[in-house]
Amino acid sequence: MDKLVIEGGSPLSGTIRIHGAKNAALPILAASLLAEGNVRLSNVPHLLDIEVMLNILSRLGSKCKHELETVTVDTSSTNSFHVPEDLMKQMRSSIFLMGPLLARFGEVTIYQPGGCAIGERKIDLHLQGLQALGAEIEESDQKIHCRASRLIGADIHLDFASVGATENIMMAAATAKGTTVLSNAAREPEIQDLQHFLNKMGANIIGAGTDTITIQGVERLEACDYEIIPDRIVAGTVMIAAAATRGSVTMTRCNPSHLNSLIHVLKRAGVQTSICNDIMNISCMGRPKAVERIVTSPYPSFPTDLQSQVMVLLSLADGFSVMKETVFEGRFKHVEELSRMGADISTDLNCAFIRGVQRIYGATVEATDLRAGAALVIAGLAAQGTTVVEQIHHIDRGYDRIENMFQGLGAKIIRQSPVPKPLDLAN
Repeated sequence: MDKLVIEGGSPLSGTIRIHGAKNAALPILAASLLAEGNVRLSNVPHLLDIEVMLNILSRLGSKCKHELETVTVDTSSTNSFHVPEDLMKQMRSSIFLMGPLLARFGEVTIYQPGGCAIGERKIDLHLQGLQALGAEIEESDQKIHCRASRLIGADIHLDFASVGATENIMMAAATAKGTTVLSNAAREPEIQDLQHFLNKMGANIIGAGTDTITIQGVERLEACDYEIIPDRIVAGTVMIAAAATRGSVTMTRCNPSHLNSLIHVLKRAGVQTSICNDIMNISCMGRPKAVERIVTSPYPSFPTDLQSQVMVLLSLADGFSVMKETVFEGRFKHVEELSRMGADISTDLNCAFIRGVQRIYGATVEATDLRAGAALVIAGLAAQGTTVVEQIHHIDRGYDRIENMFQGLGAKIIRQSPVPKPLDLAN
């Protein structure tokens, strides 16, 4: 397994362009199956999760190509609705294929998806939404088969504002007969991006970004070209890293309006931010201040995907902070790793209590999931001494070569790959 070696203690400085959003690209790649032809997507980063999704589409019969930051998917040859089990186990976002495949072929076979171990992430809402549209669902062991001769629009209420369920229902309903009204829908920017993509293909959807989305089904969608939005979590990670290292960083091609909750928290911590269109500067010349209480919650509240990164900043802040996690119950696994570096954090159920320390120190730590891994990289950049982050395949799921990203800002960070053992020719 590769690992990252970080020599910390240097402020980040410079300019960085934010790459496209993983959580927007994945459902849009799945949605490409709703049309027959060439879909061309720009601003698509090179990530493990993107690679897995393209592998799945290829196994389904599509022709995929990823060159630089452009992905082309020819779906005219797609001939299978059976998502391979081995690939589904690698990535939870493979669940997005349910709606598009069901809409296109009238049936779909999937398996329970994999992904980061950050708590219970049921797919009940996905299945309930598809059932409301008329799908018959059979479950046996880990296998799920859905069938519908024709999907019919319906009024659907989500018990929880699930991003994935919202997107799956939108995709399935886009070509259903009649009107679907989805209430208590998730409001994330990635959902708005999916709506824009589907509408560019010819769908008739309004309301994304609010809690009620209305989908008027159309007979047919057409392939199109589309540009993916910037990744707000990558942008947030860079902002927090700049603050934690007491540096000054300018980000381009970002969307500051997607980061309002983080900007508010950083201002409370004494971090300076300035914004001009899609350019943002973040600087922190002194020790950050503690933030009394932060609660993660669905968008537009503070995102769970930035909880672990902000915890690093609060670990270095002057004073006592409390972080409450309300989205995933298994998302404090990074606390033990940060404690190895000298952070003073205790947890009780879904709350973390952070007493800021003057400095943290390099150590060998393990990335337990995608965002925890990003937090440990930030900690390594801010720490005194050398930090080694292991199990970085988790990080590669959501950051396009995170070491290159931070090297461009002056960080001393390299990726080390294991040296293969020489063959024992004597045997």
